[in-house]
Amino acid sequence: MSIPKELRYSEEHEWVKVEGEQVRVGITDFAQHELGDIVFVELPEVGDTVTVNEPFGSVESVKTVSELYAPVSGKVVAVNEELSDSPEFVNESPYEKAWMIVVELSDASEVENLMTAEKYEAMINED
Repeated sequence: MSIPKELRYSEEHEWVKVEGEQVRVGITDFAQHELGDIVFVELPEVGDTVTVNEPFGSVESVKTVSELYAPVSGKVVAVNEELSDSPEFVNESPYEKAWMIVVELSDASEVENLMTAEKYEAMINED
């Protein structure tokens, strides 16, 4: 299972890649593995705001529908439109092709509250 060291992670299994004043957000390899085959992804619109720990969309797998929780607060400045036609990218490439949204941070310190790769790995290994 892949847990890239350069990313930060939420307890809800979202990953965050810091890109200056913005962050790219997706779900982890662990999350997509637990969900199974993803068949639909619902994401916010560009211009929407997201709030830390609040739902911002959902992923539907053959097993279940799961909410996506914002790991940070801010304004959505990009949405991965490819996921509406190719939701399987979440299973195939959770860290590259399947990024979900880019958020312009309203509070950059929120990133510091997210887990490092080591802490995330320890958390998922406890389960």
